[in-house]
Amino acid sequence: MISRVKELFDDSSKDLKRLNKLVEQVNRLEEKYVGYSDEELGETTEQFRSMLANGSSLEDIQADAFAVVREAAKRVIGMRHYDVQLIGGFVLNEGSIAQMNTGEGKTLVATLPSYLRALEGKGVHVITANEYLARRDKEQMGQIHEFLGLKVGLNISQMQPSEKKDAYEADITYGTGTEFGFDYLRDNMVYKSEDKVQRGHHYAIVDEIDSILIDEAKTPLIIANQSSEGAELFMITAEIIKGFKQDIDYDLYQETKQTFLTEEGSAKIEGAFGIDNLYDAEHQELLHHVMQSLRASVLMKKDVDYIIKDGKIVIIDQFTGRIMEGRTFSEGLHQAIEAKEGVDISEENETHATVTIQNYFRLYKNLGGMTGSATPSKKEFWETYRLRVVTIPTNKPVMRIDHEDLVYKDYQSKVKRIIEEVKEMNKVGRPVLIGTTSIEQSEKLSDLLVKEKINHQILNAKTEEDEAGMISQAGQKGKVMLATNMAGRGTDILLGEGIKELGGLHIIGTERHESNRIDMQLRGRAGRQGDPGSSQFIISIEDDLFRYYDEDEKERYEKKIKTDETGLVIAPDPVKYVKKVQETIENMHYSARSHLLKLENVMDEQSKIIYSSRDRILGLSSDEMFIELLEYMERYLNHIVSKHYAEDAEAWNQKGMLEELSLIFIKLPWTEHEINDLEPQEVQGLVMEEFHALKEMIIALKEDAELGQQLRLFMLQQIDMNWIQHLNLMNQIKEGIQLRSYGQEDPYIIFEKEALYEFNQLMLDIEAGISVRFMEFVKSEFDVQDAGEEEDQDGII
Repeated sequence: MISRVKELFDDSSKDLKRLNKLVEQVNRLEEKYVGYSDEELGETTEQFRSMLANGSSLEDIQADAFAVVREAAKRVIGMRHYDVQLIGGFVLNEGSIAQMNTGEGKTLVATLPSYLRALEGKGVHVITANEYLARRDKEQMGQIHEFLGLKVGLNISQMQPSEKKDAYEADITYGTGTEFGFDYLRDNMVYKSEDKVQRGHHYAIVDEIDSILIDEAKTPLIIANQSSEGAELFMITAEIIKGFKQDIDYDLYQETKQTFLTEEGSAKIEGAFGIDNLYDAEHQELLHHVMQSLRASVLMKKDVDYIIKDGKIVIIDQFTGRIMEGRTFSEGLHQAIEAKEGVDISEENETHATVTIQNYFRLYKNLGGMTGSATPSKKEFWETYRLRVVTIPTNKPVMRIDHEDLVYKDYQSKVKRIIEEVKEMNKVGRPVLIGTTSIEQSEKLSDLLVKEKINHQILNAKTEEDEAGMISQAGQKGKVMLATNMAGRGTDILLGEGIKELGGLHIIGTERHESNRIDMQLRGRAGRQGDPGSSQFIISIEDDLFRYYDEDEKERYEKKIKTDETGLVIAPDPVKYVKKVQETIENMHYSARSHLLKLENVMDEQSKIIYSSRDRILGLSSDEMFIELLEYMERYLNHIVSKHYAEDAEAWNQKGMLEELSLIFIKLPWTEHEINDLEPQEVQGLVMEEFHALKEMIIALKEDAELGQQLRLFMLQQIDMNWIQHLNLMNQIKEGIQLRSYGQEDPYIIFEKEALYEFNQLMLDIEAGISVRFMEFVKSEFDVQDAGEEEDQDGII
């Protein structure tokens, strides 16, 4: 294992030496397939499939398969895979991450392993960063696979289930990670097996893998229905918290973006609601509302985390800077923000199904990905997904010049230098792309450019398609474009005529991001395929990045600062300091993701048990369902007896037991008085004796096909209803665990214990619910029959 981990951090040269030999094989085969007619080339697909069916391995056919795809790409879309793209394809096929610079043609790379893996007939999923890219890649790259006889599908939101099913039945399916994840959740909520759309998780290729598997993995995917409860309570808690003060009523931890009530803050809440202890189990709902109101007030910033549009709270995507129409913050945070801002409070979302990005992608038996910025997260990719990173050389030498950061003491000095730099570039006609970390920053800088009469575009398009169209023009003469660092990712910026001679596209980064990977992505927008270009980060100590850093260390550094007359920091070494701050914050985010994932892993194991139960029930015959039901009922009846006959005889509760038993048995044969003097074992014997009589009656009912379908429905409904309640309870417990994690107790061990206890209770509740609900239905049927018999007797009389 140690050697394996060591290998992970070794240079990629060993891999490249081996992979270059495979490339040579493909190159030797190129002449062979050039001589094939279109029809002969298309027929190779069935030949490969036949070889696999007869015992050949993917390894045996991969060189030929890659050579065939290369030739098909030349004929269909006029593009020939470079040797480095073949290397990328082999890396993806082996289940690793290919680190390839922006502009190296990663989209074309994916056509190689997706074709090879599709020959297995188990489905290939190609994951993109957004629906525009999924549609574009399916239409462009899908032509290659269709030419070779494969079926290519597109999976996007708003499609009908039948359309989705068709998309998943295809050999290769393009779509976004979130949509694949939501389909997985929806498949585990269906009431008929045939309503499932996915057909397994065999092999996936993830484009921009760091964005999807790390940046977007901070929050789980959640399917929720709306609940109107709690709106009034949010208004009350928002009003109370409005008057709270930092360090008196609450503590704020900027580094981890967390906030907690102080004893004084808790006491104010307790006084307002007339309760003794806010943290008692009976006040969990109130605590949840209070904490979400506190987070909304303290952590969530208008025009940074959200905007108000048409009287509604709309989320801003922290990675792209785009507004996210139709998305809401979960677990009541959205409603808490609405209460804070005084807009109409929408119905709160009640979780029905959830899965983390990490746990969804770990479902795939084989997984590969590509990006231009994986290396800073090598460790996380390995520890979370067991994915190695292999750095692929560029097709042409990188000519971009990356200048050392200019770090200014304050914001005003920084923006003055940015404007000067834009003017310098603009004077000679060099295009400039200015990257910001938020919409708010883009707009502030835009106002300054307007004052200086610098023509520019601000990239805040409503759709990815518009955004891609705009960003593609950023390399034209005299262009000045403002964009959040991630906007338009996946679209190449082509240089206009004469721009190479001027020095190419110039990138200006206005802030260092919380992750160096995002900075790498911004820099990578210039200098594609050997083009000239340059990048320069112009930042200040007042930037948001430094707000999240340790305040004491920040103060110590600021006291030592020496600047020149423009406000540029000269000493102590500002570049070294910026790097230290960024690494510290990256590590904090990694720790936070690891913490959440440890909690979510417990829930993931539970969800797999529940989903497995649902799948089993969906696949049971009518006879098997009745057998399952009787097992549930027997366990439930035994539980009732043991629950009411505690070790202490004084605590025995015959009356309570009979009340619960009456929900199962059609008519109880004994009274409380008759069993009063019996021992628990004797009572249990009587209950089981009565159950055997009931069992005979239930077995006789299984011939009724309609009743069998009704039973399946009862089973699935009870599983779903109790699972929803369990998920919402576990969300509250997780919240409580976060609050307790600063104490002496290990939060993970506490959570595992509480989660196990609640899950055992959940399984009991499900079996009880199915047993009771079924017998209620049976009794109502018997009542109808009894009434009919009485009418017949009345007629005879």
